[in-house]
Amino acid sequence: MGILEKFSLKGKVAIVTGGAGLYGSCIVEGLAEANAIVYIASRNLENCRKLAGELQKKGYNVMGKKLDQTDTESIIRLKEKILTEQSRIDILVNNAVLRPMKSPDAIEDFELSMKVNATGVVNVTRIFAEEMKKRKSGAIINISSIYGVLGTDLSLYEGTEMSGGAPDYYFHRAGIINLTRYYAALLGPYNIRVNCISPGGLFNNQDPKFVERYNKKTFLGRMANREDIKGIVVFLASDAGPYITGENIMMDGGLSAK
Repeated sequence: MGILEKFSLKGKVAIVTGGAGLYGSCIVEGLAEANAIVYIASRNLENCRKLAGELQKKGYNVMGKKLDQTDTESIIRLKEKILTEQSRIDILVNNAVLRPMKSPDAIEDFELSMKVNATGVVNVTRIFAEEMKKRKSGAIINISSIYGVLGTDLSLYEGTEMSGGAPDYYFHRAGIINLTRYYAALLGPYNIRVNCISPGGLFNNQDPKFVERYNKKTFLGRMANREDIKGIVVFLASDAGPYITGENIMMDGGLSAK
């Protein structure tokens, strides 16, 4: 098999949680373009089906399904549904994230954040990993953020209506990076690779002041675009990276390397 063939995901079945969101839709597109069978899963079934329909028109094999990752039975139902339709699960991308805290003082929302972004991620991972363990093969990709590694830079937001976020986001984005290392050790004997990607900001027509300041902090002079994450996800999901596990890849244009 040549190296380009190793990047192909043809015949592989992937699930992307929160797959209809900003980064999620990019990830779904990338996996689909690499010929994977992709399931988009989140609580908002309408958005999942809408994105799936758009990609189906382009000839990709993509489906939208409902998933509430605070509900164990919902996770199990989704797993069983995919197995009924495809008989296998090869790739899990833990991308879903809930950001209920709108300020540092909104402590009443912290518990809900952890239920989705901590307990939920662990539950999704363990349930889908059980199926991968049976086949002794699989790739799990966790999506974190530069803010799982860096502190907030409040100067980026001065004079805008944007904010530097709330503490729950920093807490669970950092946690998922080390959780990646834990599961890489736990699942390695089953030939399941577990890696993490920590993206920088994705351009989404933010305040021009913010964009200008952010761009100056990166080596490449720009925010991320929709194409930037696709190659990394496909690489980690494919046979092109069979000896890589337990890693956190900073995808931030060099921002964190300064």
